[in-house]
Amino acid sequence: MSNDTHSKLIGYGLWIFGFTGAHRFYYGRPISGTVWFCTLGLLGIGWLIDFFLIPSMDREADLRFSDGPVDYSVAWLLQTFAGIFGLHRMYIGKWLSGLLYLVTGGLLGIGWLYDFWTLNDQITVINARA
Repeated sequence: MSNDTHSKLIGYGLWIFGFTGAHRFYYGRPISGTVWFCTLGLLGIGWLIDFFLIPSMDREADLRFSDGPVDYSVAWLLQTFAGIFGLHRMYIGKWLSGLLYLVTGGLLGIGWLYDFWTLNDQITVINARA
């Protein structure tokens, strides 16, 4: 039985914005995601190489993170495109902090950036409890 927690389709969709490191954060690689963000995907070279690395990043994420009621792909799409409004936090059941993000712009963006580093682990904890 496969533990398919992350989607290659979502990974490639985020890869289009890969110079921001979005796909690397999605697959649980926050350090390299931050490097990609600060260097525009290693000046585009790392971004191009990642096109071929996404299948292996997907396999590793599927092995590392727990499947459960909270879907990683939905949470990451909400985080990437509406995270500053806290929608991803509301989706994973953290309503209070989601509402706080909504009225503070993701705690002025700092909380939103923090969630890029920790969202996979937050979801894994929630899914492990279920």
